Amino acid sequence: MAKTLTGIVTSSKRDKTITVTVTSRETHPIYGKQYTVNRKYQAHDANNEAGEGDKVVITETRPISKTKSFTLTSVVEKARGSVELKQDEVEV
Repeated sequence: MAKTLTGIVTSSKRDKTITVTVTSRETHPIYGKQYTVNRKYQAHDANNEAGEGDKVVITETRPISKTKSFTLTSVVEKARGSVELKQDEVEV
């Protein structure tokens, strides 16, 4: 059974490759406290269809390169827009 993960695309700058951040909550084995864990996976995007901020599903496959062993299965939700930071103009 192949592993499937759902995450958010954090980088789509490289050709046919996306970086997906998967966030999960885990419980500490001794103390029982819950905490969030962020893991990054490189995934193969053959058609360059996913963009930054998209929610995607990736599936484990044979190694495609040194870091890529996942492929893009589907884009669940497209990003609604980009967030741009304002730069204040300073007059001298």
